[in-house]
Amino acid sequence: MPAAKPPVIILTGPTATGKTATAIRLASDVDIDVINGDSRLFYRGMDIGTAKPSKAERAIAPHHLIDTLDPRDAMSLAQFQDQANALIVDIHARNRLPVIVGGTQQYINAVIEGWQIPRVAPQPELRAQLQADAEQHGRESLLARLKTLDPAAAASAGLNTRRIMRALEVITVTGRPMSELQGKRETTFSSHLIALSMPRTRLYERIDARVHTMVEAGLVEEVASLLDKGISPDTPAFSGIGYRQVIPYLQGDITLDQMIERIQHDTHRLVRHQETWLRKSTSAIWINVSEPGWYATLRSIVEAIPGVNTHGASES
Repeated sequence: MPAAKPPVIILTGPTATGKTATAIRLASDVDIDVINGDSRLFYRGMDIGTAKPSKAERAIAPHHLIDTLDPRDAMSLAQFQDQANALIVDIHARNRLPVIVGGTQQYINAVIEGWQIPRVAPQPELRAQLQADAEQHGRESLLARLKTLDPAAAASAGLNTRRIMRALEVITVTGRPMSELQGKRETTFSSHLIALSMPRTRLYERIDARVHTMVEAGLVEEVASLLDKGISPDTPAFSGIGYRQVIPYLQGDITLDQMIERIQHDTHRLVRHQETWLRKSTSAIWINVSEPGWYATLRSIVEAIPGVNTHGASES
């Protein structure tokens, strides 16, 4: 009988359900290393708007893939997959439990589902040309071109301009359709997905309060400081919620109240998107963090996974 694969926990869920705090609490019961699975936490200097774990929190359990990039840089899906897989091997070698914490599902799925990703480096000149074509002739012109070259990739991309451009980039560089280069391979670990949740009304209230807290903590000043350092407003790092809404305020185009309302509204919409994505996973174990004893339930689930080493129990 083959040996059981070492486990990896994925602690995910919609924004503001308390993933970071839960991971820190879990560290009191299990020897874990946290692998960041949130695409915005890679960037140095973007702390308040991303609700980045504090240094004190990161001292409780080792954290990886946080503050690894300048906001001018980008983390490709392939880079994240390679780095996360290497970390998983290293953490297991130290007899600890890797816990991927975050809500960027594409990044997480690439790791736990063993996606085969075309290793094609970004082509800035080609991307600029494709972007110019999209602006001049519309996204539909790019999609029509992709449908001719790679119908499967076009169907997968939908109306996502970034994905359309990436598929065109891959086929231009390799001469092969992106759909032929993609697939899945078996992973060297067993993945266990735990999704945190709470009633949407309560979650919206929590989000709205958190936005006010971020503004009071210096969100506007954080964005202004990044702009003063020469970070372009057009950089992908600024496309995240909590950053792209601040720039119009700094430019004098909207009021502070309008900025806050936009962040809250866009975060509510993100939550709905995240919930829809997660509901597609048949293996997800949902934990409602608004119910009494929820942490004891989560802890018992984790401790029952073969290969998990515990070091005590905490109160529920």
